[in-house]
Formats: sequence, C-alpha cells, structure tokens
Amino acid sequence: MKTEEILKKQRRFFRSGKTLPVSFRIDALKKLYRTIKRHESEISEALHEDLGKSDLEGYFCEIGLVYSEISYMIRHVRGYAKEHTVHSPITQFVSRSFIKPSPYGCTLIMSPWNYPFLLTIEPLVDAIAAGNTAIVKPSAYSPASSLIIARIIEEAFDPGHVACVTGGRKENSELLNLKFDLIFFTGSQAVGREVLRHAAENLTPSVLELGGKSPCIIDKSAKIRLAARRLVFAKFLNCGQTCVAPDYVLCHKSVKDEFIRELKKEIRRQYGSDPLNNPDYGNIINKKHFDRISGLISKDKTVYGGATDADTLKIEPTVLDDVTWDDACMKEEIFGPIIPVMTFSDPADIYEDLAGRPKPLALYIFAEDRRMIREVTSRLSFGGGCINDAVVHLATSEMGFGGVGESGMGAYHGRTGFDAFSHKKSILDKKTFIDVPMRYQPYTNELYRKIFRLVLR
Repeated sequence: MKTEEILKKQRRFFRSGKTLPVSFRIDALKKLYRTIKRHESEISEALHEDLGKSDLEGYFCEIGLVYSEISYMIRHVRGYAKEHTVHSPITQFVSRSFIKPSPYGCTLIMSPWNYPFLLTIEPLVDAIAAGNTAIVKPSAYSPASSLIIARIIEEAFDPGHVACVTGGRKENSELLNLKFDLIFFTGSQAVGREVLRHAAENLTPSVLELGGKSPCIIDKSAKIRLAARRLVFAKFLNCGQTCVAPDYVLCHKSVKDEFIRELKKEIRRQYGSDPLNNPDYGNIINKKHFDRISGLISKDKTVYGGATDADTLKIEPTVLDDVTWDDACMKEEIFGPIIPVMTFSDPADIYEDLAGRPKPLALYIFAEDRRMIREVTSRLSFGGGCINDAVVHLATSEMGFGGVGESGMGAYHGRTGFDAFSHKKSILDKKTFIDVPMRYQPYTNELYRKIFRLVLR
C-alpha cells in the first residue's frame, strides 16, 4: 500500500473517534506487549545480526526498556488523559477553567539504526497512549530489526491505527512530503534539518531527538577508579553508537595520568585483552561508518587500542591522549568506540570552551566537589545528563529525555512522552445562571471602571 493511502486510512480511523477512549489505548498497549513477548527471541537475534549486540545488552538496553515504558503507560495513562481543572480569575465569574489533553491525530515516527527497537517502539508507546495513529518508519541501515518491527506492528495493530513503512531514502522522502499532525524524528542533525524543513512547509509540529558532542568532565575531586569504570561502560556500550555516549573527556590536569591508567585497566577488565574477538562486544553498523570512525583515530595520539577489523566491522575500544579542538575526532560527533582526552586547569576554562559551542544532548560530570557540580550543571546548557555516572539518565520513565538547541527540540519518556504527543486544549466553561454586565458596552459606568482597575492590576 502506498504511503499516501496508508495516511488516508489512518485519517479515517482517527476521525472515527476509536482512539479516544482510554480503554482502547490500554488494550492496544497490552496487545503490543504480548506481541513483543512472543517475538522476544527474534528481536534479540535481529539486534545481534545488525549490531552484534549480546542477548543481555539487547534486553537491558532495548527490549526491557520498551517493556518498562509500556507497563508505565498502562498504569498511568488514565490519570494523564484526565481533564485538569485550573484556577479561574474573578473576572471570569462564574466559570470552570480546565486543560483537556487531546491527541494530535496522525503522527509520523522516524527512527534510527543504533537502537533500532527501543527508539522505534518507545515513542510509538507514547503516541498510542496519547490517542494518536502512527506511521512508523524504521531505519534501512538495520534491516533485520526493521523486519521484525514491521512484523510485530502488523500482528498487533489495525493498519488504520498503526502501520510500518520500510525502505530507504525514497520512502523517507514520500513520507516527509505528506502532511502529518506531528512528526517525531530521532537521528542525525543533518537529517533532522531536512525533516524540520519539510515540517515547516506544512507547519507541522515536530519533536527532534538529535545528537552532538556530549562532554564528560572529570574533576580533580572525582573518584577516579569509579569514574573510569562507569565511563568505559557508557562509552563502549553498543560500540559507542549511542546518541548520549560521552563523546570526549575534559579531565583536570592533576588527575589525567591516573585517569588514563584506570581507563586502560577498565577496558581490559570489561572487554578482555582481545576485544575484537569478544563475542559480547558488538560491531559498527556498516562499512561507511566503520571507515569514517577509523579515520578519526590518530595513531600518534593513541595510548590504548586502535586496532580494527574491516571483515567484522569491529574497532577496539580506543583512548586518545593530548587531543585538541583541531584534531579530526573533535570536528564531528564520533559515534564510535573512541575516547579523546583533553585537559583543563581551571573550571573557568570549561565554561569558556563550551559556552560558545553547539549545545550537547548530554553532559556528564564526575566530582565530589558539590560547588563544582552546581556550577557546571547551572552554567552550561545541555539536554540532560548525570552526576558521577553516564548514559543511564535516559533509562527512566519518570524524567523526560530530549535535547536543546542543536541537539534537539522536545522530549519524551513517561508523562513527558504523553505530553509530547498531546495537544493541551485550554477551555473555559462559562456558566449561564448569571451574566455579569460589566464587560458590555457602553463603558460609561464609573463603578465598573473602578472594579476593573481593582481586580486587573
């Protein structure tokens, strides 16, 4: 079926009012949960085929988080969908003012290849909970995952409610040329600009989850061994192909040598002495990205790792030292298993360096100095982040996840996700048993003038 025909079918479905009852939304979420359960092993196999993810990594980084979001929404959606009464000013006597969450309508969800199952299904969960229809477009770069996603959606939903369109640039272009009520896009900044350009032509509201160079600050007060351990986990998860992965390290000069020693120990401890042959260490998504990331490794600055295998598309966890802003790895988002280490002496240098750069999707700081933590988290602009950890802030339905500036607009997860896919109608319900005459012409009554000046000030 052509994309235009699918959208027309979804418009009819939405206009029928079928998605409005909360009971319908909950039933749809429960059916999605059951369908994923039936295909869990196939999802895991697809993630391994596309990205080399182990069963455990595939579960705790993708499948399990989807289960968690569905369960969370099933528990909370009735409360989220309720009208919310707010205070009415005395000038609106007698009335009730309330906010009514309403679905946007027909939505488009375009997802990336790096977490193909999570970043496709989780926003879909929020869209369903909010009462929308959705066309889902997974990435062509992760074909095995896209195939099982399409199968799950076909089994779980009427295509008038949710449909999956697979393919590449042709299908992307066809979808973006259609008029949706909301576009939700996760991917690169370059493609995000193109999505927003198309959305602007139809004045379509959009949520963009992009990326950027997310810094990790290691203060002299940090617990260095623990910082290295948590950073190695966060950076090399999915071989660095994570939008919120620490892109580079800003380390205080006084602890840099110790920090790099601990980094090396942790890489060996977590990935072994031969990571390229570790079955639980994944691969780069394709040859194009493998070549790009390999080209960012400066041999004269490599202090650990650096080996690559073009046949398996694997790159060793790699540490670069004495990096500057002029190095190739600092010119673009790495999105791979490379940790460039830079240094600072004075915290003021951090603010000076980062304030004028594009706003990152995430920022991480390892420190015990609470004043330093407070300064960094207050003065720098970033989407979200962690104190004394990295990446794990996105694994909760209780906090919204999203970027700022160049790293994105809008957010989702839990209540924030429900709100992202909802329009909040502001409605005033004016009572008819009394009608205060003050607002009507002619405006000649001096008492009315005094009353207006008294209450509106």
